[in-house]
Amino acid sequence: MIDVAIIGASGYTGGELIRFLLNHPEVKITDITSRKYDNIPLHKVHPNLRDTGLKFSNKKLSDINADIVFTATPHGASMKIVPELLDTGAKVIDLSGDYRFNDYDIYEKWYGFKHTGKINAVYGLPEIHRKEIKKAKLVANPGCFTTGSILSAFPLSKAKMLSRCIFDSKSGVSGSGIKPTESSHYPNIGDNINPYKVTSHRHMPEIQQELGLFSDVKVSFTPHLVPVIRGILTTNHSFLKDEYNDISSEEIRDIYINQYKDEPFVKIMDEGEMPRLSSVRGSNYIHIGCFEIDETGRLVIVSAIDNLVKGASGQAIHNMNLLCGFDETEGLETYGMHP
Repeated sequence: MIDVAIIGASGYTGGELIRFLLNHPEVKITDITSRKYDNIPLHKVHPNLRDTGLKFSNKKLSDINADIVFTATPHGASMKIVPELLDTGAKVIDLSGDYRFNDYDIYEKWYGFKHTGKINAVYGLPEIHRKEIKKAKLVANPGCFTTGSILSAFPLSKAKMLSRCIFDSKSGVSGSGIKPTESSHYPNIGDNINPYKVTSHRHMPEIQQELGLFSDVKVSFTPHLVPVIRGILTTNHSFLKDEYNDISSEEIRDIYINQYKDEPFVKIMDEGEMPRLSSVRGSNYIHIGCFEIDETGRLVIVSAIDNLVKGASGQAIHNMNLLCGFDETEGLETYGMHP
């Protein structure tokens, strides 16, 4: 049994962390922090989580006594608290973007912050960095868009087959966070699809970093906000190197099956099946399918995840399981909520 604390537990990712951890047999939640909701019962903020006995606190970081600390804090805030948390002896899983980049200059360019707490971290995508995660003290949990995009292209990048990938992602409004914004206001998103940061989203260099570890593939990425609550559907338009012009859809699908055959949370769709958001909603699974090639040689691969689970909190708990030597799937074997 380990003690776990969640810093910044009042947001959607904090709520999802608590929802899963309450059912984890090896975990005791000792602290959930919030400056705004100090001493307020958990269910007053997350109404689905009643009768847990948990209350928010505004505890000093130095008073946190936990084996694992999740920092569900905004970009730019985590760097100010992670070093102090590590000094307590805890291992930290950070859900912000502050520690995802191997090159801090790239972080500062895309996030617009001067990084003040530089510490080596392991990028927390278990399907790629499992061995490194197990030995880490600080894990940088991947972004939501990046998870669906990277995993939809990783097998081909690893095989050095890719020339270029263009990722088109559709996200539910929970990805905008718990605080309402103009873009998430119902009259602006209802019956609408809103592209944003079409060439400048900060997840693009994160995708490039991870796929670029294996090949010289070039990456483009455009997100869209759609009127659903949860989920990210990513369409990966991949262009293969010339020597693979004669490859078939069946051969591509076999590459994915072979790469992910031992991955507990990656499901490859049967031929003719298409990933859909309702199939993964509320779960830590990613569904990958399509694998169709058009007459121009464009290969289309589609992935679906829950942005709050596989794209955030569920993946963070997967990382915790690896850090602590638990069964990887402990506390996470929940199927999606379809319909």
